[in-house]
Amino acid sequence: MTHDRAGYRLGEANLREGDVDGIALVTGAGQGIGRAVAVAFAGAGIPVAAVDRDPEGIEKLAAEHGGIHAYVADVSSSAQVEGVVAAVEGALGPITILASVAGILRTGAVVDFADDDWADTFAVNAGGVFTVSRSVARRMIPRRRGVIVTVSSNAAGVPRSGMAAYAASKAAATHFTKSLGLELAPYGIRCNVVAPGSTDTAMQRALWTAAGPAPVLAGDPAAFRTGIPLGRLAEPEDIADAVLFLASDRARHITMQDLYVDGGAGLRA
Repeated sequence: MTHDRAGYRLGEANLREGDVDGIALVTGAGQGIGRAVAVAFAGAGIPVAAVDRDPEGIEKLAAEHGGIHAYVADVSSSAQVEGVVAAVEGALGPITILASVAGILRTGAVVDFADDDWADTFAVNAGGVFTVSRSVARRMIPRRRGVIVTVSSNAAGVPRSGMAAYAASKAAATHFTKSLGLELAPYGIRCNVVAPGSTDTAMQRALWTAAGPAPVLAGDPAAFRTGIPLGRLAEPEDIADAVLFLASDRARHITMQDLYVDGGAGLRA
């Protein structure tokens, strides 16, 4: 079971054969963290329905990795979500794992923030988690089996200047997932959150200045932003490992939890 990064192997001490099974649906799988999550599940022998609104990334992903199947849908559209979930179950079988990773980032001061940017951010980051979780949960409940993992952000718990819409939408997705976990627990369905910090993705790099990642690692007191105590950016595979663990039977008694994978940047007590 291998990831894309050279020399990295998910050891037998971490995950044994049979710890994860079923069909995994991963949203936002065209790039970044979503792509890494899809590859991690495929590497564990799990058939993956890779969902993204941009077909190019997921078609390339499916061509490069066996066991990954490309599906195009915009998670902010209930109709498209319902259609793709039905198509996945019809073609691959019952979905037992949902990883909601799709997300967008629009930055700017609140007083200058456009209505459309606010609406789009919530439509994808919070609304998308709702639409996909609802569609999949409806099918999991009669089977009394399943795992839902939402990839949120440490911004959901730590205020971010210039990122109010993103932080608020991720906070909504986080609390939604925990509330969903409470509703689904009687059916044996677990719901958890993985909250990444700064991760080396295209979204993160778009925020950099000419100084590159150095200001992210060091922090900025003037912006009330701490640095990263571990002194490194996360790689997408670091987040994927956390998702894979929470989806596995190794986490069978874990639900409604929020796991920060941010190198200590959130200073969680």
